[in-house]
Amino acid sequence: MRLITISIVTLLFTACQSSPKISGEAIIIPKESQQLLKVVTKDWHTKEGVLWRYEREEDGAWHKVGKAVEVILGRNGLGWGLGLHTIPKDAKYIKKEGDGKAPAGLFALGHGFGYQDFKIDFAYTKYQRTDHCVDDANSKWYNQIVDSTKVEQDYKSFEHMRLKSNLYAYGITVEHNPNAIANAGSCIFMHIRNHTGKGTAGCTAMDQERLVEILKWLKEEKKPLLLQLPQSELTRKIYDNSLK
Repeated sequence: MRLITISIVTLLFTACQSSPKISGEAIIIPKESQQLLKVVTKDWHTKEGVLWRYEREEDGAWHKVGKAVEVILGRNGLGWGLGLHTIPKDAKYIKKEGDGKAPAGLFALGHGFGYQDFKIDFAYTKYQRTDHCVDDANSKWYNQIVDSTKVEQDYKSFEHMRLKSNLYAYGITVEHNPNAIANAGSCIFMHIRNHTGKGTAGCTAMDQERLVEILKWLKEEKKPLLLQLPQSELTRKIYDNSLK
C-alpha cells in the first residue's frame, strides 16, 4: 500500500480581499479526484456516522449521489490517521495500532475485494483464507496484504482476508498509513457491518447492499477518495463549500 501524500496548507485572507475568509488549516482535495466518500460523525468519540457519495461535475463543484448511508466506525471513535493530509499540531486524538479508533482525514481508496469474482470498474481482488493482512508492527509485512503461502511468515498477528463470517464478503481497502509506520495503525477497510451495534476495530462498516452499490459506482480513472471526520473538523478544515 503506497501513495503520494499532499499537505494541509494554511490559507490566510485579509479583510480587504474578496476571497472566502478562512483562517487556520484546510484540507485541499486534489483536482484529479472526481469521486469522494464523505463520512461524518457527531464527535471524536462517536462510533456511528453517516456516509455520502459525491461526484465532481464539470463546474468543479461536488454534487451528492444517491442517499445517505448509516455506518459504524471504530468502537472508540476517531483519531487522526496517516493519509493525504498533515496531522494538525494541536491534534488530541491520533490513530495508533489496536486503539479501536477509525482513522480521520483524507485517504485514497486502494481496491475492492471479496470472496467471489465481481466485475466492476474499480480494481478488485478475490481473497482466500490464506491471504493475510498483517497487523504485527514488528513484521516487514506490516500493513500489507500477503499470500501466506508465498511469503516468509515473520508475523505473529494478522487478519484472514476471507473470514468465517460474511463481513469481508465485499470490501474496500483504505490507504491509511501507506508507508507502514510501525504502530500507526493497519488493515483499515470499508466492509459489511455485523448488525450488533458494536463498533469496529478501526474500519468503516455498512449494510452489504449499500457497500455493493458503492463498489459498482467507483471508477478507477476518477481516483476516488475517502474523507472521514467528526462534524467539528469538517466545518473547520475543508476548503470547499460544496462539500459542507
